[in-house]
Amino acid sequence: MAVEQTPDVAGYFMEGLHSVKGEYRSKIICKNPRALTGSINLDEATKSAYPDANRWDYAIEYDNETYFVEFHPADTGNVSEMTEKLKWLKAWLHIKAPLIKELKPKSHPAFYWIATGRVKILKGSSESRQLSKIGLLPQKMMNFD
Repeated sequence: MAVEQTPDVAGYFMEGLHSVKGEYRSKIICKNPRALTGSINLDEATKSAYPDANRWDYAIEYDNETYFVEFHPADTGNVSEMTEKLKWLKAWLHIKAPLIKELKPKSHPAFYWIATGRVKILKGSSESRQLSKIGLLPQKMMNFD
């Protein structure tokens, strides 16, 4: 298993959405819960190794693919922080978790920003264009279907 072969997160894989905070689980939709095989709280797992980093929240395995989900407020003031979080995650996957990186979906985006409240980034704004370029426009829900 890729997680157990990745020292930073070994032992943190939990079945279903058990690693996702309860307040966020309702923001994740899937018609086939059996395909939602597990999750990792990346932030918690990597906190001691990277205490000052802008760590990403979660990795969620659905239908044998791994999606990376960040639950975060979504207003213009959060754009640079989310950009840094995505940079950290991509570097971490490349250097420390290549086996997990291989499980990214091939036909869907791998990285998701789920707004914890209202999305306060205007469409067409410079922030929206910046996020669009990196494929990280905030959404209200994570829908696996």
